[in-house]
Amino acid sequence: MIETDALQVDRWRELRERIDAAPAADRVELLTERANWTRRSVVRMIDAARAGHIGGDFSVTDILTVLFNSVLRIDPSRPEWQDRDRFILSKGHCAAALYSTLAWSGYFSPDALSTFMAPMSELNGHPNRRKVPGVETNTGPLGHGLPVGVGAALAARLAGGPERVYVVLGDGEMQEGSNWEALMSAAHYELDNLFITIDRNRLQQGARTEDTNGLDPLPERLAAFGWEVREIDGHDYLALIEAYRPSESGRPVAVVANTIKGKGVSFIEDRVEWHHKVPTEEQVELALKELA
Repeated sequence: MIETDALQVDRWRELRERIDAAPAADRVELLTERANWTRRSVVRMIDAARAGHIGGDFSVTDILTVLFNSVLRIDPSRPEWQDRDRFILSKGHCAAALYSTLAWSGYFSPDALSTFMAPMSELNGHPNRRKVPGVETNTGPLGHGLPVGVGAALAARLAGGPERVYVVLGDGEMQEGSNWEALMSAAHYELDNLFITIDRNRLQQGARTEDTNGLDPLPERLAAFGWEVREIDGHDYLALIEAYRPSESGRPVAVVANTIKGKGVSFIEDRVEWHHKVPTEEQVELALKELA
C-alpha cells in the first residue's frame, strides 16, 4: 500500500482551516481552486493512461471537494482512525477524481497520480482499499457501495461510535435493485448517521437515464422510501455544505445533487460520448486551458 504524505497533509489541514474560517465568497473561491486542481489532475491522469471516465469524474468533483475539504471528520495521517467518518464512492469507475482528491488531501503523494492504471500501479481503474489509503471499500460493480454503507452506519450505531457514513452514487446506478433494498433497510433502522449523494447528471453509459430506465421523480421516490431528501445544485459549494447538515427528522439523508456530466470543460459538458472517451492531445490542451 502507498503511504501518506505528511507535507501534503499539513497543506490540506491549513487549507481546511482557511475554508472553515472564510466568509462565504472566499470559501467558494478556495473550493473552486481545489476543484480545478482535481479536474486538471484527472485530465492528465486519463491522458497518460489513455483510459478513464472523465465525464463522471468531472460531475462528481465538486461533491468530493466539499466533502473532503469541509465536511468529513477525517485525519489523512491516520487513515484507519476508528472514529473517522466513512466515505464510499459507489460509482467506483470515477476513481480518477477520488484518487486526485485523496492525494491532494495527503493520503498519498500527488506524484503517484501519474501511475494511474499503469501496470502494477496501486491506482487501479477502480478503488481498492488494500492498496490505497482513504479507500474504505472496493467499488466498481454498481449497486454495491450503498449496501456496504448501510452496514457501516448500522455498525457505528451498535458500537455507539460518532462516525457518519457518506456514500456517493451515480444516477444510472440507481437502476440497480440492491440500492433500493438498501434504501429500505436504512430507513427501517432510522440510520440518521447515513448520508447519500446521488450525482444526478442524467447521463449514463450510452444514453440518458430517462431514456434507459426512468428515475424521475427521484426526490419523491426517495422520500417515499423513508428518507429525508435535499435537492440541490451539485456544483454550488455553499449549497453542498448546507446539504450535509445533520438529519432533522431522525431519518437517513439523501442529497440529490443536480450536476452536469463533464462539468468545467465546454466540449465535454452534457455529452454522452464522454462517459469514457479519452481526449486527444489537442483536447487535453484545450481542457487544461479552460481549467486554468
